Amino acid sequence: MGYMLEIQDIHKTFNPGTINEKVALNGVNLNLNPGDFVTIIGGNGAGKSTTLNAIAGLWPVDQGKIIVDGKDITKLPEHKRAGYLGRVFQDPMTGTAATMSIDENMAIAARRGMHRGLKWGITKQERETYKEKLAELDLGLEDRLTSKVGLLSGGQRQAVTLLMAALQNPKLLLLDEHTAALDPKTAAKVLKISDMIIQENHLTAMMVTHNMKDAIAHGNRLIMMHEGKIIYDVSGEEKKQLKVSDLLAKFEEVSGGEFANDRMMLN
Repeated sequence: MGYMLEIQDIHKTFNPGTINEKVALNGVNLNLNPGDFVTIIGGNGAGKSTTLNAIAGLWPVDQGKIIVDGKDITKLPEHKRAGYLGRVFQDPMTGTAATMSIDENMAIAARRGMHRGLKWGITKQERETYKEKLAELDLGLEDRLTSKVGLLSGGQRQAVTLLMAALQNPKLLLLDEHTAALDPKTAAKVLKISDMIIQENHLTAMMVTHNMKDAIAHGNRLIMMHEGKIIYDVSGEEKKQLKVSDLLAKFEEVSGGEFANDRMMLN
């Protein structure tokens, strides 16, 4: 079986040739097997979210290739990659339409990439499916299908966004600091839901986080980035044995510096 994701030597520089030039990605290479759940850590500006944006096609890369499930998507525009990817952002408000009901939001996600001429009505069978999936979240949302999403809490909204992102079984689920805006208790609940959705749907996932404990506790693989490069890649049993102090020591060893005043230290 081949890789689900192949990133081959990708580079990205923003504002090249100006005083604001920023080398964001500097030769990133990464292969993910089907079912890998990778957590990504690193200091501010390390290239974590930029890597996810490159995969999502937010802008073209300067060099290199991005291959998803054997298909080269490097030159595909963002909207043409939507069928391959599910994505959840940091802000719970961005993944859902606040003025629409929960079932309407889920129906939009279920129809993503389909022909626009399809009838809009939500079938009884679809509602039953949404109800079952919402019940698994254990947030009482299965009885609120017709509630406006804007009335939900941030954690509830993020949980619904996760469900929506996984509805079409994407090749790759991208989680970009998706619990950073939530209080610790809610964040823990949303992470538990993330684990459940990834495992149940056998998804391949990447999760950017500033929280080292979360990076260690979730997923089967962890990568550390610094200055647009992957400087550490650990998986399996070795990852399970990691402690936060190990990661800090590793960063200092590889980068020659410290996470001084970095948000990661505070988590």
